[in-house]
Amino acid sequence: MITEAQLAEMVKEAKDATKQRKFKQSIELIINFKDIDVKKGFAINEVIQIPKTSSPATVCIMATGDMGQKAKQANADAVVGTEELDKFATNKRESRKFINKYDFFLADTQVMPIVGKTLGQLLGPRGKMPTPVPFNAPIESFLQRFRSSIKVRTRASLSMSCKIGDESMEDADLATNAHAVLSAIEKKLPNGEKNIKRIMIKTTMGKPIKQVQEVKKKFA
Repeated sequence: MITEAQLAEMVKEAKDATKQRKFKQSIELIINFKDIDVKKGFAINEVIQIPKTSSPATVCIMATGDMGQKAKQANADAVVGTEELDKFATNKRESRKFINKYDFFLADTQVMPIVGKTLGQLLGPRGKMPTPVPFNAPIESFLQRFRSSIKVRTRASLSMSCKIGDESMEDADLATNAHAVLSAIEKKLPNGEKNIKRIMIKTTMGKPIKQVQEVKKKFA
C-alpha cells in the first residue's frame, strides 16, 4: 500500500538527491506497469485534474462570435478564430510554434471541422486535439478545469511519466497530486492496481527515487 505520506517521503528524497540548478526543476511521477500485453493496443490518453498547482496550464480557445467574446472575457491565454486557423494551414512552421505554446486547446463545436482540416495533422500526434465546447457551455468552468489539469499519455509501453508540479511546491502538495494521478490511472488499467509494478519520483535532472516493493493493495 502506498500512501500520500510515503509519496511525500519519495518527493523529499528526490529533492534532496538533486543538485540545485539555475532553473526551477519539475517534479515527475513515473509509473511502470506489468502483466499488460502492449501489442493489443494498450494506450492511456487522459486529462487529469490535479488538486495543487504552482503555475496554471495554458489554454487556447478556438472560437468565434459569442463564444470567442466570452473566452476573451474569461481571460483565456489565447482566442483564435477561423481566419487565424486558415493562415496556419499555409504555414506549418508557425503552426508548430503555435501548438507548442499551449498545454490545452478547447474549440467551439462549430469550429472543430476547420481545426481538423488546418491543424489536425499536427495536433493529433501531439495529443493536443481540442476538447469540443458546446454552444452556451460555461466557458469559465472549462478554463478552470483545464488550467488545473495535466495530460497523461502512453502508447504500447509499460511505463509512463508526467509532471506533477515543481520543486518550489510543498512535498505534501506534490504527493497529493501524485496520488490523484495514480488513482486516475488505476481506473484505466485492465486489472487496476494489480497492473502497477513500480512507482518512482524524480526531479528534471535528478535520479528516480524508486518505490521498491510492488504495489499490492489499493492506494490509501
